[in-house]
Amino acid sequence: MKDEGKEKNKKGHLHPMTLMVNDIATIFRKMGFAIAEGPEIETEHYNFDALNIPEWHPARDMWDTFWLKPLKDRKLLRTHTSPVQLRYMEKMGAPLRVVVPGKVYRHEATDATHEAQFYQLEGLMIEENCSLAHFKGVLEQFFSEFFNTKVSMRLRPSYFPFVEPGVEADITCIKCEGIGCSMCKQTGWIELMGAGMVHPKVLEWGGIDSKKYKGFAFGAGIDRLGVLKYGIDNIRISYNGDLRLTNQF
Repeated sequence: MKDEGKEKNKKGHLHPMTLMVNDIATIFRKMGFAIAEGPEIETEHYNFDALNIPEWHPARDMWDTFWLKPLKDRKLLRTHTSPVQLRYMEKMGAPLRVVVPGKVYRHEATDATHEAQFYQLEGLMIEENCSLAHFKGVLEQFFSEFFNTKVSMRLRPSYFPFVEPGVEADITCIKCEGIGCSMCKQTGWIELMGAGMVHPKVLEWGGIDSKKYKGFAFGAGIDRLGVLKYGIDNIRISYNGDLRLTNQF
């Protein structure tokens, strides 16, 4: 009977994905950001058109989309959390600060680093005098708190249709602190997110005056953050319900 009582009183464990989302929300709230959610079944308008990706745009090939029947309704499983940017802009106006953690879907083969469903972190800050310098400062602060170690960030030019200019953001390796190791492939840097200044067309679609306001947006895979924070080297194990994973937390 004593052993049965112990079994009944065992405590549950929060999934590492839940722990990371909670940590992300706590850190960004301290910096004045709201936390938002949005529908996982989206319209073509919010997922593509209003993000400067019209039907003819070649950038649509960057997202392998799950379209839902009937196809004439043009509904889909959202391919990124960026549609919430538009919904939040329409609802709240400017200035604003918001982050959006949530599940997204891509029609692609699964392996150790890819899944058909995964979690993404979206962020958006719009103010009158916003710049990439603000983005760099905010994200350096976030990553330093999230990984519990001081990090620096570098920006490299890149392309995303909903921002201009677009950048890839790297942080100093949290394992070797920039010296070079197997985790960062001896470079001292780890690529973590795409970002940039919100395209004026996207601001206008959201009902915000692009001549008065500017903003930055960023997107990162929360699964990727888990690889670095907890050493989860295969993202598929985060979704197969194996209690050997959650029991560690």
